[in-house]
Amino acid sequence: MAKDDAKGKANQAKGDIKEKWGELTDDEQKKASGKTDKVKGKAQEKVGEAKEKASKAFNKQKEDKKED
Repeated sequence: MAKDDAKGKANQAKGDIKEKWGELTDDEQKKASGKTDKVKGKAQEKVGEAKEKASKAFNKQKEDKKED
């Protein structure tokens, strides 16, 4: 869904910034935290895509039943 996609993209951006900051300051913990946020963001996007796909399939099946 759009909400999950937006949250996912935001987490990826936040993670990218943290990772870059960690590289600039030589902070391994900040780099690791950034990578974690990026992975979390990608997972959120995938969840959003799965929800959207399931919703479309459900609505299609619901419409098909109405026609019968």
